[in-house]
Amino acid sequence: MILLFKLTLAPASILLATLVARRFGHGASGFLSGFPVISGPIVAVLMFSLPAGQVEDIARATIAASPATFAHIVAFAWLSRRLPWWGCLIGAAAAFLAVGVSTTASWVPGALQWALAIAGPFAALAAMPRASAVTGAVPVPRIEVAMRVVGTFVLAATVILGAQHVPAVVSGLLLAWPISGTILPCFTLPAYGHPATVTLLRGLSVGLAGFVWFYIALALLLGAGVGGVVAFVAAALTAGAVGWLFKR
Repeated sequence: MILLFKLTLAPASILLATLVARRFGHGASGFLSGFPVISGPIVAVLMFSLPAGQVEDIARATIAASPATFAHIVAFAWLSRRLPWWGCLIGAAAAFLAVGVSTTASWVPGALQWALAIAGPFAALAAMPRASAVTGAVPVPRIEVAMRVVGTFVLAATVILGAQHVPAVVSGLLLAWPISGTILPCFTLPAYGHPATVTLLRGLSVGLAGFVWFYIALALLLGAGVGGVVAFVAAALTAGAVGWLFKR
């Protein structure tokens, strides 16, 4: 039952982001997708089955891996100028692995890992290619909505099932893998083009500020001995506040 709950989170998130795109456009869809709407509830479930110290380790590992998330979306944005979606995905995955392996290495100081994570949204927005923002509602066909949901389920199953059987560092990398940042631009690029893809990924970069600060708050509170429920709620509120500030 818990596994089924975990596996439905990602498709539900993509469905919500797609419906938001239908109403408010690519940027709003990306912004919503940047928040920990997938990994956050997974961590909440893990709190009931793992010691607080282990959840804290996973949160810290996710912080260390988060620069790889920004590398992924920036690489996809730049590659979308010339390559088809599958070529962009291969290049983005390579960027994610290269940065993620580097920032999660045991010799990297924790303070540097956190500094890189905090700087991630600023660096990603500065590094994005120039493209005219695409605004307005997006007419996403029902068949595309269904394909997005099915594709997300398959990808989420791979990430979530893998995270249960690996060390905390690898779990952090898997939780940092941008499921939304993989599925949404792969559909956006062939259907709506490069400018729409960049608009989506810019919004995602802003929303990911909330993702980073969710795990920072969670790690700090759990490390201070705060109860799991209180720590999770406080981290979620922190993510919302930071995302709102970045959006403004």
